[in-house]
Amino acid sequence: MPVKSPVIVDLKFIPEEVEAALLGAFPDREVINLADSAHERRDLSGIDYAVVWKSAPDLFSRAPNLKVVFSGGAGVDHVLTLPGLPDVPLVRFVDRTLTTRMSEWVVMQCLLHLRQHRAYEALARKHEWRDLIQPEAADVTVGIMGMGVLGQDAARKLPMMGFKVIGWSRTKRAVEGVETYDAAGLDRFLGRTDFLVGLLPLTPDTRGIFNADLFKKLSRKGPFGAPVFINAGRGGSQVESDILQCLDNGTLLAASLDVFEREPLSPESRFWDMPNVYVTPHVAAASDIKALFAHVEHQIERFESGLPLEHVVDKVAGY
Repeated sequence: MPVKSPVIVDLKFIPEEVEAALLGAFPDREVINLADSAHERRDLSGIDYAVVWKSAPDLFSRAPNLKVVFSGGAGVDHVLTLPGLPDVPLVRFVDRTLTTRMSEWVVMQCLLHLRQHRAYEALARKHEWRDLIQPEAADVTVGIMGMGVLGQDAARKLPMMGFKVIGWSRTKRAVEGVETYDAAGLDRFLGRTDFLVGLLPLTPDTRGIFNADLFKKLSRKGPFGAPVFINAGRGGSQVESDILQCLDNGTLLAASLDVFEREPLSPESRFWDMPNVYVTPHVAAASDIKALFAHVEHQIERFESGLPLEHVVDKVAGY
């Protein structure tokens, strides 16, 4: 029986979580976890598979014979920009747990803004018992930019809480029960959107798309008189100086940001202390590492059996 190729693991996740998830994973082949200093000078030539998340820039020069590269998350922009990316299939991580976690975060942020949670927190700190005028979810239209697997799941979950939902993607997607727009319909989509949710991949077309010009086109007819921006897609899709300016001048009422232009977010960033901004450290849809390894095992099994890989990235489109 031929020896099965090892798997390279280069994941910038919590090391202890990666080690725990590797127990029992890939039982029939060697795992080379590059977080282990024992592999610092390991010869990686002749190895077929690598699982990566923000991996070392020299990985592909050290492993020149890869046949498949697996992203440790739904996003792949961190892989596409690595030097020496081989011309082999790049597979993104698609899993129920990742999708569900993202939808949980999106629904939670919409509810926090709907129920004016920050305002009530401020009143509580002053020991002030006061009711605020309370719109309901049905009064708010949530516009989701990015109608892939994550966006479509969020679009299914939000109406369960009563929100009206519309969707936008560069190429129009048919999603049952959701009115969708394509590139030509962007302004019409924005004009109807009270809460804007960003779930876009990072591509040349989406870099910096969330800027002041776009925010000015959002609806101001909603119950709060100004829109809310919620982004859990990619930090490179937003212009943070514009977000700050729009929060200062009232173009935006509030924001929830899980991703940033540079991560980790600088301790000096104004976002940390703004009373109308929720900050989370890129954890909206943190990968379940055990599920990730199970996904990779399944895809390798398909590949070695002659079946097509699933969730292969279009490198030109960027997703």
